Amino acid sequence: MKKQRAFLKWAGGKYSLVEAINQLLPPADKLIEPFVGAGSVFLNSDYDHYLLNDINADLINLYQIIKRRPKTFIEDARRLFEMRNNQADAFYALRREFNQSDDIYHRSLLFLYLNRHGYNGLCRYNASGQFNVPFGKYKKPYFPQAELEFFAEKAKKATFTCQPFQNSFRRARKGHAIYCDPPYLPLSPTASFTSYASGGFSLDEQAILAQKAERAAFKRGIPVLISNHDTEHSRLFYHKAKLTELQVNRYISQKGDGRSKAAELLAFYPAQLFT
Repeated sequence: MKKQRAFLKWAGGKYSLVEAINQLLPPADKLIEPFVGAGSVFLNSDYDHYLLNDINADLINLYQIIKRRPKTFIEDARRLFEMRNNQADAFYALRREFNQSDDIYHRSLLFLYLNRHGYNGLCRYNASGQFNVPFGKYKKPYFPQAELEFFAEKAKKATFTCQPFQNSFRRARKGHAIYCDPPYLPLSPTASFTSYASGGFSLDEQAILAQKAERAAFKRGIPVLISNHDTEHSRLFYHKAKLTELQVNRYISQKGDGRSKAAELLAFYPAQLFT
């Protein structure tokens, strides 16, 4: 199967890890992703049904619109990818328009524009919930038509939800599998990444996620796979899982000269009922 890229740029996207993830994901009737992000695992796996959740309402609204109206959306979105919109003044005017709009369809079009024209494809909001990524200064931002069309076709198998991750676990049943790609633990006490949805993701929530995974696998017979940085905290949280260690390239600058290897973990909780 040819690897498929997501139509969005996404910090921490799983395109480079899909082979390793697919080796660990078990067969199932449905794959549930409580943190779908750009959807690389969804796009590069083969399940009959998907439940794809994210706490970012702009992201899920965009996915639902592409599922319902792909041709119209692609035609309308393409109009924003004109050279006159690839300059700072236009970018900041459209970003302001996005932040002031309550129209879900209009916000979805602008969300794709901002993702492809903003710095490093980041998705970041300030404390007031305003999208605040700066202009990216790309020569010619790519319009991902083929990727949008592939996503729209595959989305026929998917249900999209925008809820706390705990709700996705509640909707899981025997015969399903769960893949979790939460906001990553910082690699050092001083490192942090402003959450792509307002509110952040605390250490307490990281611990709750691990507890949910244990309960799903060991009490309910639902296998769970989690990806995260390899840190002392993650080793502590995932001590009941089968751990796979990986070295992953991280791109932390626009020009690609800030690449570094980061240690990651895949924590797998196989379905094994303990009474």
